[in-house]
Amino acid sequence: MGYIADTKRYDTMKYNRCGRSGLLLPAVSLGLWHNFGSNGNFDTMRELCNTAFDCGITHFDLANNYGPVPGAAEENFGRILEKGLGAYRDELVISTKAGYEMWEGPYGNWGSRKHLTASLDQSLKRMGLDYVDIFYHHRPDSNTPLEETARALDDIVKSGKALYVGISNYNKEQTIAIAELFARMGTPFIINQRKYSMLVRDIERDGLKEYAAANGIGIITFCPLAQGLLTDRYLNGIPEDSRVRKDGRFLKENAITEEMLGKIKKLGELAAQRGQTLAQMALAWILRDGDITSVLIGASRVSQILDNVKMIENTSFSEEERRRIDEILA
Repeated sequence: MGYIADTKRYDTMKYNRCGRSGLLLPAVSLGLWHNFGSNGNFDTMRELCNTAFDCGITHFDLANNYGPVPGAAEENFGRILEKGLGAYRDELVISTKAGYEMWEGPYGNWGSRKHLTASLDQSLKRMGLDYVDIFYHHRPDSNTPLEETARALDDIVKSGKALYVGISNYNKEQTIAIAELFARMGTPFIINQRKYSMLVRDIERDGLKEYAAANGIGIITFCPLAQGLLTDRYLNGIPEDSRVRKDGRFLKENAITEEMLGKIKKLGELAAQRGQTLAQMALAWILRDGDITSVLIGASRVSQILDNVKMIENTSFSEEERRRIDEILA
């Protein structure tokens, strides 16, 4: 039986304007960085995407090298679209990226016109799409003239293969530099994707968060739960089946000190006082002042999506709650 979307999918999700563009993004977006590779279960992947859309999550975020193996997430998402979700293409915002190592040789990564153009063509083929809604340069490239990268992205939009342009992992100074080029070209540059959580606040320290809000640039954040640290999973120590035990690439065991566990426990107690899980509070905190457009979540189980989207019911924090969070994490 084909997929039929929930008729109430737009009843509870909140949508935020992305910078000064006409595009609205859901407060919660689904990232396919993990759990959509060649080593995953396709039926589970499909259920995750369909459940997300049923919850009003219209934005699905990918990159050329998401896997394992590189390209696998896009291929699997293309199959998910083919098996029913694609019937709602005009209700979806699909993004992908290029810039990290994708294929052998000198053209397989970074920010040249050659890499960006070829990579997007490959991505569209893997997903079975004519265009993506947002195409990102995945990381800055100091060895390629910034104007070349900007011009390539501008030409990609003019070719009809992307509707909007984004950047990822650019700091404030890098964002300002490329934004000036885009402004001269008239490129629909709308968003920067950066890591941000209660535990990682680089976009506050380098001034990007404030600059983007003041200059009409959206921000979408990844790793909002700090690879699972800001969830109930670690409140009582490190579970044997946790990501840190199975795959220490992104969250290392030596980061989970007794001091860190103590902070997480105190945050969990505050979340309970707010009537939220720790994950819900951590996600809500990112949206607390309206400067962040959307929060990217990952999921391996449907229950995680259903739990996370409930956070939009309460994204306001009292001054006392904000002070207490900063005090705990000081």
